[in-house]
Amino acid sequence: MTAVDTDIERRWELIRSKGPYGLLAVATLLAVATAELTPGTAERGAVAVLVAAGFVLQLWWGRTSRTRPGPSTAGTVYYGVRWALGFALTWLNPFFAFYVAAGYFDAEELMPRRSLRWVGPFACAIAVSGAQAGGLPFHAPVQWAVFAGLVVVNSVMLTVVGHLTSQQEERSRARAETIAELERTNTALQQALDENAALHAQLLVQAREAGVADERRRLAAEIHDTIAQGLTGIIAQLQVVANAPDLPTARTHLDRAATLARHSLGEARRSVHNLAPVALENDGLPEALKSTVAEWGERTGVRAEFTVTGTAEQLHDEVSATLLRIAQEALSNASRHARATRVGVTLTFLGDEVILDIRDDGQGFDPLTLPERTLPHSRIRSSGGTPIGGFGLAGMRARAERIAGCLTVESEPGRGTALSARVPLVRHE
Repeated sequence: MTAVDTDIERRWELIRSKGPYGLLAVATLLAVATAELTPGTAERGAVAVLVAAGFVLQLWWGRTSRTRPGPSTAGTVYYGVRWALGFALTWLNPFFAFYVAAGYFDAEELMPRRSLRWVGPFACAIAVSGAQAGGLPFHAPVQWAVFAGLVVVNSVMLTVVGHLTSQQEERSRARAETIAELERTNTALQQALDENAALHAQLLVQAREAGVADERRRLAAEIHDTIAQGLTGIIAQLQVVANAPDLPTARTHLDRAATLARHSLGEARRSVHNLAPVALENDGLPEALKSTVAEWGERTGVRAEFTVTGTAEQLHDEVSATLLRIAQEALSNASRHARATRVGVTLTFLGDEVILDIRDDGQGFDPLTLPERTLPHSRIRSSGGTPIGGFGLAGMRARAERIAGCLTVESEPGRGTALSARVPLVRHE
């Protein structure tokens, strides 16, 4: 029930509880002012007694209705006694029809049986019509004719008003039910939103934990493929030096060992640098990607361009870190395998998604030649930029899928590669 409906119901309740008092008081004042209509002393005494009985009746019902709200037998008795007092007073003085008219307003709230709810107002209409016809008892035949006509008119008016009131109440109940249903729906929706927010937070925590495990696996593969192999080579060269028959041969292998050591040191520094996205410490993802692409282009000598489309937004740290890692991995693979002369990186903010595209004009490859474990699931039509093995493409795919994204790569031998990472746009908290 709305605030307006509550206010209207409160006013009606005030009319039902206090209205009979007011109408009886008004009728009494008019009766006193027109005392000549009640010429006899006995009649005036009867009016006084009946008025006092009416006020006592109202006081009694005021207390009884607190313990018996709604239609009841007590309410029916109260309604009948009040009508009898009002009819008797109207017989003595027509102005007391005001008091009888109180029965028009509270029949449905007092009497439980539906038939009585119509009988009560009809009985009130008889008393009111008698007062309108000149007052009871009638002394001329014409008064009876007028009385009959007034009863019909008043009854029709009561029927029409009652029907309209019933329709209005039905509409009010239907509206109240609709509002209640909407409130229940809104409550359920809010609960679902709260649950989704909690689930989202939980998924982010799990994504971070999975990211740690994935980063460890990536570093393990990185160390195995670079530093460990370099150290193995150094050991092999030193073993040759130990058994070298002459000094020039030993120096040659020492130079090779030193070269391998420097290379392994560089790989170790690169791996340490990639442990955390340092570029995101002070900048957003667009600035970090722009700096990464520019530095990569200067280091490799490959023409590299970065573009942002759409309205840039501050992304959640996990989303920014994931896309930056994917871009770094893709650029690293392109520098090692693609033999590209041009690379383009595009970051697109599209509604509720963020798309990262990396394209090169390198040698490309046939994805069917890759090991099964390196291929992202059926969403990937082919694989990107180069023959990627180990943890490259699979790692990028795993990163995207951990934040409910996907990775799409298209490549053909001699036609370059296009890699696209599509993830949900989750704003920074």
